[in-house]
Amino acid sequence: MTDDLVIGCGAGFAADRTRPAVDLVERGGLDYLVLECLGERTVSLAALRGVSGSGPGYDPMLRRRLELLLEPLRRTGTRLITNAGSADPVGAARMAHALARDLGVPATVAAVHGDDVLDRIDTSAPAWEDGLPLETHGELVSANAYVGADALMPAVRGGADLVIAGRAADPSLFLAPLAHSLGWDADDTDAMAAGTLVGHLLECAGQVTGGFFADPGRKDVPDLARLGYPLARVAPDGTAVITKTPGTGGRVDRMTVIEQLLYEVTDPRAYLTPDVALDMTGAAVDDLGGDRVRVSGARGTPRPDDLKVSVGHRAGFLGEGEISYAGPGALARARLAGEVVRERLGDAVGRLRVEVIGVDALSGGSADGRGDGDGGRAGGGAGEGGRGEPHECRLRVAGLARERSAAEAVAEEVAALYTSGPSGGGGTRVDTREVIGVLSTTIPRGDVETGTVVFAAEEGA
Repeated sequence: MTDDLVIGCGAGFAADRTRPAVDLVERGGLDYLVLECLGERTVSLAALRGVSGSGPGYDPMLRRRLELLLEPLRRTGTRLITNAGSADPVGAARMAHALARDLGVPATVAAVHGDDVLDRIDTSAPAWEDGLPLETHGELVSANAYVGADALMPAVRGGADLVIAGRAADPSLFLAPLAHSLGWDADDTDAMAAGTLVGHLLECAGQVTGGFFADPGRKDVPDLARLGYPLARVAPDGTAVITKTPGTGGRVDRMTVIEQLLYEVTDPRAYLTPDVALDMTGAAVDDLGGDRVRVSGARGTPRPDDLKVSVGHRAGFLGEGEISYAGPGALARARLAGEVVRERLGDAVGRLRVEVIGVDALSGGSADGRGDGDGGRAGGGAGEGGRGEPHECRLRVAGLARERSAAEAVAEEVAALYTSGPSGGGGTRVDTREVIGVLSTTIPRGDVETGTVVFAAEEGA
């Protein structure tokens, strides 16, 4: 095909808003809509839900999104690609297929699987984060390789109305339909780089249209409450115009695009994906006005031999408690309460953080904002340096422990502050929950075998 392709992003993370995606389909003239719903921890939590039986292994919001989208997708002929399959893309596809049938808008749904490599990961391999072997961090519950456009391509070429994957890399969700529709060869590294650049700009949805960008007085964004989500019109040579649907809030200009361009990029000369090493240093970003920005000039070098793997492990239990103090001396009473909890817990909790929220939580109690370096002692210079005494504040205590009982002790001690701590405390909130930690490593590309399961529109559930 030689015509331009129009592709939009209706979700940038699992809990993203749902209505902007419908607007994109209804008014954006899209060929494809992408829902990017996975973060590093999301797939691990999904795997744990599946194992424990506490919920589906796919994104629990996927059904709600599809209830809103299936009819307009069918009416406009827009195809959907998403990684909301999380830890169970086949189960997600089965659910979507049955839902489409029940809503009277039957659809062919393809599941892309094979990113789960828990049975093949080298547990003696070092984690990127600390260099220690993966196996030393506790029980591993998931290991998912970031698969690329090549894994998605069979489903896209097969014409599925909905393509549901697991841990596909974010830009690859966009690159696959671009390469298919515009006739790009996987060995053309500049074409792969151009598509990856478009995907990187769109993948966080509302961020490139002014969400997360807004900073009143410095970077004003009009009508943020009705923020429109982005779409791109991409030419066969890879040049793209980033915009949003007319009449929606937000802004698309050189500033929003460049800020998103550099988002989560360690080396702009070699932004590594499963498909290509993207060099964005020569990219041109031209503001065309009217919420339209043209991007071009991406260059690429061959893709890496290894794939990144996100590994989830049981990291212990988090005990957390909060309590408010108000009136004269509120800050002093909150700090005293924090020290009381710290002393009562003693060495029962390995990692403990005590902070006064809204006063010194981010700076760690240092008046100059540098932090005190110990992960949050309750004392410090907040309220000093001319900032004045706060009328009210809230103490937060959080502890991470290997045993649930130790974490529960944190919550119990905060709750006990009602009558066993300083005067005037109230409005407690306590919680204890298991924590899933996330580590990163690599796996040889040849050790990952992906496949596709298709649920045809005319079949039963």
